[in-house]
Amino acid sequence: MTLLAKGQRLKIRDLVSTGAFQVGLVAEGLPVDFACFGLDSAGKLSDDRYMTFFNQPRSPCGGVELCKTPADAVGFAFQLDQLPLSIERVVVAVSASEDGAMSALRSGYLRIIEGEREHARFPFLGSDFSAERALMLGEFYRKEGDWRFMAVGQGFDGGMDALVRHFGGSVEDDPLPVKVSLEKKIASEAPQLVNLHKAAGVSLQKAGLERHRARVCLCLDISGSMSALYKKGLVQSFAERILALACQFDDDGAIDVFLFGEKVHQPAPMELANFQGYIQQIIQRHPLEGDTRYGRAMEAIRKFYFPENAAGECQGVSKASQPVYVMFVTDGSTSDKALTEKQLRWSSKEPIFWQFMGIGKGRKSKNKRLLAFADSDFPFLESLDDLPGRLIDNADYFSLSSPDEYSDAALYDLLMTEYPGWLKLATQHGLI
Repeated sequence: MTLLAKGQRLKIRDLVSTGAFQVGLVAEGLPVDFACFGLDSAGKLSDDRYMTFFNQPRSPCGGVELCKTPADAVGFAFQLDQLPLSIERVVVAVSASEDGAMSALRSGYLRIIEGEREHARFPFLGSDFSAERALMLGEFYRKEGDWRFMAVGQGFDGGMDALVRHFGGSVEDDPLPVKVSLEKKIASEAPQLVNLHKAAGVSLQKAGLERHRARVCLCLDISGSMSALYKKGLVQSFAERILALACQFDDDGAIDVFLFGEKVHQPAPMELANFQGYIQQIIQRHPLEGDTRYGRAMEAIRKFYFPENAAGECQGVSKASQPVYVMFVTDGSTSDKALTEKQLRWSSKEPIFWQFMGIGKGRKSKNKRLLAFADSDFPFLESLDDLPGRLIDNADYFSLSSPDEYSDAALYDLLMTEYPGWLKLATQHGLI
């Protein structure tokens, strides 16, 4: 293990055997927050989605992601080869989360680990600083085709806000957010989504959620009966509407996507850079299948967001700074009803909300604004809406005859029917 001094540099390939490793961080004696900044050649945060922190836990490419490392306060998982070429540097920083100075720290460290092996450590002490409220601890940077690391230890008087501005970002009044200019990005990169983004914003404002942050997940049925909907482009259009909602909910402007039939697949996230033709591309890689299993899909989603509960039911409530909004789309019933019910009950202790949508004949049982049909193709989905044995009601259901049946405004209003109420319950029960 290499003990690093301030200013010392080393090559990453001399340390780790693969391109995947972790950074573990500890700062004792002062409440702090950690963040990673992905910077361009000018040393600026040209893409705000590459600030990785508790409120934005994953870079769009997956090159930097919050993780748990043994014995550390927080960890970041790095896969540097996945970072786009536009990212030249990744700075690891810490800031006081309350009024306080770094001189109040007893001690701390940044360490580079691979599996259970620690390769390098940069220790620091509060006595090394005075009134600074934030520190640049270390920096990964490209040089001559290699990634290298430098122990930095540079202080900033103004805290994390000063760091964000130093790197070219802007700060709102919320704790530690980067004000993401998604409106500008959408206008330049995805003008087709501008009106959708505005419509989603109106619905969120009516629901009192204009400043709300959440991760968004789209779960799509790829059973054979969905074939016509995919071929007509209706699923692509619907996915774009959910992406526009995600741009209101989540600063990274992306949605995690899961596909389910007999098996479950997780393609790359859908985002502004790849949304055009996205559905067609993923269906080419994952052809339609011959079964429908809600439970398997729900289990995979829970494992992705809450891996500590992978074995099934969490013993207590799981808490996260951002809830997960899952848009679950299907056109038929499931062959694993018992597992589905278990997943819904277990996930009622997690900060995850399930918005089920059935495509076909049906009725929306709780939204009186919509017309009701005499019969329903989705009695099981309706039963999930009122499933007993849950900590809180964590699901809503509606059906429509086609994904494009409702206007953008009506759809977004519908998607916010029960979610605001769930947020209040989730907060009361300590989930968020």
